[in-house]
Amino acid sequence: MSDIPVIDLSKAPGERAAWDRPAWQVYLWAICELIFITNPWQISSGLRVRVLRAFGAEIGSGVVFRPRTRVKFPWKLHIGDRSWIGEGVWFHNQDHVYVGHDVVISQETFLTTGSHAHRRDMALVTRQIHVQSGAWITSRCMILGGSEIGRSTLIAPMSLVTGNVPAGEVWGGNPIARLGPRFPRNVGE
Repeated sequence: MSDIPVIDLSKAPGERAAWDRPAWQVYLWAICELIFITNPWQISSGLRVRVLRAFGAEIGSGVVFRPRTRVKFPWKLHIGDRSWIGEGVWFHNQDHVYVGHDVVISQETFLTTGSHAHRRDMALVTRQIHVQSGAWITSRCMILGGSEIGRSTLIAPMSLVTGNVPAGEVWGGNPIARLGPRFPRNVGE
């Protein structure tokens, strides 16, 4: 067993590589996130959106942002018009997350853009996430960095998304697999 290496985590590069902002701004965001975004009270969705925008998030009109959500870095969040962000959604966005218009991201879904160089030094490795317009990511899904969810695709509950998911389909599971079309051509389907 002694020939299996162990990475000395005291020498691992720190998370600050993903900050892209001065420390005071990251810490101020943490306070505002706790008060206005993560807060479970049913305060105004519009207030949440205004606070996110004040910290650099690009959020379109008519977006609903429910309570108990988390956003690691609002300046790396981009959401199109009329999208719905469900209660408990967590954008662990150490890289950019792009969400199109009319997208639903349901309760307790976790989107993470970060991982680590696990064979080398545990340095932070990030990749963007893209969710195309009309997609519905149902409850408690996990979307990993480098994933792209196609236009009007539905992701079934409790699914793990890694990579590209084609447009207009229903996908689900772990490992994720195609379950069928989202919009059947025949009304009877």
